[in-house]
Amino acid sequence: MSKIILYQIFTRLFGNDNTARVPGGSIEENGCGKLAAFTPEALAAIKELGTTHVWYTGIIEHATQTDYSHFGIRPDHKATVKGKAGSPYAIKDYYDVDPDLAISVPSRMKEFTQLVKRTHDAGLKMIIDFVPNHVARCYHSDAKPKSVVDLGEKDDTTQFFSPKNNFYYLPGTTLGGEVDWQDYTESPARATGNDRFDAYPTRNDWYETVKLNYGINYLEGERTDFYPFPSTWLKMRDILLFWAKKGVDGFRCDMAEMVPFQFWGWVIPIIKERYPHIIFIAEVYNTWEYYNYVKHGKFDYLYDKVGLYDTLIGIIRRQQSATDITRCWQNLGELREHMLHFMENHDEQRLASDFIVREGRPALPAMLVSATIDTCPTMVYFGQELGERGMDQEGYSGCDGRTTIFDYWSVDTLRRWRDGGTFSGKDLNDGERELQAYYSRLLHIARDERAITEGDFFDLMYVNPFTAEFNPHRHYAFLRKHENELMLIVANFDGWDTPMSVNIPSAAFDYFKLPTLHSIEATELLTGVKVSLALHPDAPVRLTVPGFSGAIVKITLPENND
Repeated sequence: MSKIILYQIFTRLFGNDNTARVPGGSIEENGCGKLAAFTPEALAAIKELGTTHVWYTGIIEHATQTDYSHFGIRPDHKATVKGKAGSPYAIKDYYDVDPDLAISVPSRMKEFTQLVKRTHDAGLKMIIDFVPNHVARCYHSDAKPKSVVDLGEKDDTTQFFSPKNNFYYLPGTTLGGEVDWQDYTESPARATGNDRFDAYPTRNDWYETVKLNYGINYLEGERTDFYPFPSTWLKMRDILLFWAKKGVDGFRCDMAEMVPFQFWGWVIPIIKERYPHIIFIAEVYNTWEYYNYVKHGKFDYLYDKVGLYDTLIGIIRRQQSATDITRCWQNLGELREHMLHFMENHDEQRLASDFIVREGRPALPAMLVSATIDTCPTMVYFGQELGERGMDQEGYSGCDGRTTIFDYWSVDTLRRWRDGGTFSGKDLNDGERELQAYYSRLLHIARDERAITEGDFFDLMYVNPFTAEFNPHRHYAFLRKHENELMLIVANFDGWDTPMSVNIPSAAFDYFKLPTLHSIEATELLTGVKVSLALHPDAPVRLTVPGFSGAIVKITLPENND
């Protein structure tokens, strides 16, 4: 059984080779990547990294300042769009593909289904976004099936709340606040996507979106009205079934925690009854809600942002101790296998940005821990494996250490790796090639080694005190085991090669039923180097661990080991 290795790609940036970019430029000035850029060669190169799934971010049509009215697509008011390209999380039509991504706009859905097929032919699975909590202020579906009633089409706008309404209304108000709405008018105003239940969103709010109503009356102590099923529940079920029928293999559900877990617990089994292979990933940050969204909401995986990600970022910034990693897995308990680990995504600052550690190498031990500590999926954000810095000033997003999701742009490292679609990488520098090779080795190990994909875990930190040969603030050690395969994994968050002595306690020998071996040959998987070591509770394992890296030592135990 393979571990899921998810490669997130911001779709409209991937195939754009334009170097003459203008901050805040139009699609004509800056260009735009297309679905067609994901050729068999491109998908083969992505799979070669060790990937099993591709999350194509920004597939569904969203609000934009680009005018596609000559294709029968209703234009959006510019005041309700962030950036020239717009946010992929301000959905404008749940039943359509974003026209920016198409070579031929009228054939955009056909181009999408061709991409589904190419992805599957490459031996990869496809994840797309489902954005359930909010939609663009100018939401209007041009592509919905004839039988579908559009969101809000039959709402009673005189009521703040009704389970039959799709939006929340503020009767007697007109949309205002500090945002310059120009000549855009919304009366009555609707609640804004980030649970802003007044008519005056600020520029720091999700002002370009409106909140969807899942049957919670926020003006009456969050009173719920779930039966009969609210209108929004039924419409969202049909949207999920629409995309599932297109052949997608999973949904990354944006801000899933802002939608009641009762809805998810109802809708996910319906989708899986018809499409059992589909996985659901939830963006959830409130740790006290994890149990509800897994056990009652039926999600396969949740973001592990507040726990492991935040801790590892603190360690590589030298603001936290490696001992804090132990607390992360202890706090999760039985939910560990349901987490999604990552060190970058579209919301977070790039590891190599000036805001984190300025280059890719110092983050490698964090990535090693993230990829190997559990059986759950691991995600890489496109360009992370190349040390992409995200320090461009693209337009709306500014120079914030993130790759823009609002602007038309091209990504330097991706452009040079693609090399016009050949993926020769000849224009990458030595450091970028080395970083990419490291990621590829690590992801293949995480994907294929059964001790990692299926094995049990044992934390070694409590028996490795602060000594000259092990610093628990900068080193982290643990075991993984499946059948007769044992792995000793050590991360070195310091920048220099370090001789280490790693103790393995009697409790680990008892837990894993390990034999005592005075000498056994093992393999360090990141380098392929053979090492000889003792496996004994009274004799620490001695090894030298490279700086800003780690060691994954695989020991094949004698067959008669229980």
